[in-house]
Amino acid sequence: MSETLPSIGDMLAATVPMVRTLNLEFVEASAERAVVRLPDQPDLHNHVGGPHAGAMFTLAESASGAVVLAAFGDQLQRAVPLAVRAEIEYKKLAKGPVTATARLGRPVAEVVAGLDAGERPEFPVKIEITREDGAVTGEMSVTWTLRPQD
Repeated sequence: MSETLPSIGDMLAATVPMVRTLNLEFVEASAERAVVRLPDQPDLHNHVGGPHAGAMFTLAESASGAVVLAAFGDQLQRAVPLAVRAEIEYKKLAKGPVTATARLGRPVAEVVAGLDAGERPEFPVKIEITREDGAVTGEMSVTWTLRPQD
């Protein structure tokens, strides 16, 4: 899929109000990876002065959605991408802006082949959340599916 970065970011901002609420910045989006940044915003801080855990979860989940749209946007006429489950680990204190980098965990062609075979394929997306100094503050895994349209 040759979806351009602004159209994926614009699509998510238009269809997912939380993306606008958190002021998420879409840095990169391709079928292999997506990079999304959460600016430092005092209104989103937790009790220790970093981004709230819920904001970090939404940042990472949004990055996973961006890579899914980039990888499977050409399948939207026949399938709806849905997050099935997610797990997050908070590893270090996050301060300042944080960035989530999401990577597709299964080849696109394999997932599409499952859809072609009448399945509802599931696939993982792994996300790493980092501070500006490069330290990993969190890791998340989201399992997505492509639900065939009726």
